[in-house]
Amino acid sequence: MLFNSIDFAIFLPIVFIFYWFIADKKIKIQNGVLVISSFIFYGWWDWRFLGLLLFSALVDYSVGLGLMREKRNGSRKWLLAISISLNLGLLAFFKYYNFFVDNFEQAFTFFGQPFHNNALHIILPVGISFYTFQSLSYGIDVYQRKLQPTKDLVAFLAFVSFFPQLVAGPIERAAHLLPQFFRKRIFDYPMAVVGMRLILWGFFKKIVVADNCAPFVNDIFSNYDNYSGGTLILGAVLFAFQIYGDFSGYSDIAIGIARLFGFDLMRNFKYPYFSKNIAEFWQRWHISLTTWFRNYLYMPLGGNRGSRWFKIRNVFIVFLVSGFWHGAKWTFVFWGLINALFLLPSLLTTPKKKIAILQKTTFLPSPVELFKMLSTFFLVTFAWIFFRADNLKHAFAYIESIFTHPHFFEIHSAYTYKYPSWPTLFYIFILMILEWCSRDQEHIVNEFLLRKKWSSAFLRYTFYFLILLLIILNIKNEASDFIYFQF
Repeated sequence: MLFNSIDFAIFLPIVFIFYWFIADKKIKIQNGVLVISSFIFYGWWDWRFLGLLLFSALVDYSVGLGLMREKRNGSRKWLLAISISLNLGLLAFFKYYNFFVDNFEQAFTFFGQPFHNNALHIILPVGISFYTFQSLSYGIDVYQRKLQPTKDLVAFLAFVSFFPQLVAGPIERAAHLLPQFFRKRIFDYPMAVVGMRLILWGFFKKIVVADNCAPFVNDIFSNYDNYSGGTLILGAVLFAFQIYGDFSGYSDIAIGIARLFGFDLMRNFKYPYFSKNIAEFWQRWHISLTTWFRNYLYMPLGGNRGSRWFKIRNVFIVFLVSGFWHGAKWTFVFWGLINALFLLPSLLTTPKKKIAILQKTTFLPSPVELFKMLSTFFLVTFAWIFFRADNLKHAFAYIESIFTHPHFFEIHSAYTYKYPSWPTLFYIFILMILEWCSRDQEHIVNEFLLRKKWSSAFLRYTFYFLILLLIILNIKNEASDFIYFQF
């Protein structure tokens, strides 16, 4: 079920009514409503995969109980190994089986040995990478004694299957989200208002920005050999904003919906395209996944401890795994490798420090800041070409065409003959201006609109109306998938 579909527009109010009015503030009943609703939400795509979700949840629930009873370190390690093996085993089978079979076939063929391809027609379950990692965090946190295991199966199922962030994140830590299912929840009007603002802004980023970028991106990437270098650069830039509007828009909607039900989800984006280097970009982009790999992979590998080459090794491992997490394609692996290479200067020369707010006291960035932001955006956009390309050959051919068909000021595509590109560029401009003005705030449509100069109810509701109007005017006949659903 898509957030931007008629089905969900009917589904959400019904769940809201059952949750707040039928459940009557009883935690166990509320949790039960969330479990049933989440299973309906996920089963809307393919009910057969509910068994997979339920199996993964029951494995980690049982492992948690076993870790609570078991005191011997050796037995505890075996229990954790069971959780990790089963979860990653299922993920590997559904997501990577055909990838490995195809690559084995190509390798054997290359060396002149016949190989019979036994690839299966495996359907990738929606969001399997997200809920697998979220469920895994529970077993690891309990093993490390950072969290007490729960005996309440319904609450645990609600945690694993919580529908706002089930299929595309944020990937929540058990220590943060699970305890919220045991707290008494009373409808909080101010919290719900913030949630509605986030939902509105998320739909703007998805429907107005991302969905308008998509046709241009698809046309340019599909016909790259027919276009000028300027058009190809525009295609890469538009994809950078497509994936940002699509993914961060989903996160905003998910966080907003969760607040309607009294839950607080972690922030997943912090205005990443204002980053001054790649290290800062990865502190601002898909924060829930970045921190997951930091806590459960990078730190166990040794983190920043040890020699410089030891740190470099750990960074490359994390980024290669991160690339592979995104999908069974060499383009994703190469994308991870490129980002690791881009990160090396920051890793070798700059000590890790907290993200600094950009020029809070002045409206415009300094020339040095502007140069750093544009340079970082260029590197990120270059890496996005590999992320978007169908395969490595496609990616390298696209990059080669930028330089072999220069004419950088000649920008057009077949799609522009039907629809001009300037409205899409204008929407991107609105997005970036509003984000820049709110760069020292957590959410644009929350704190920004409550500042003194925007405190007028008339100005706030005018803003809401204009954003809603843009959303309505840009709704397509069919709801489009979110990009990260494929992961």
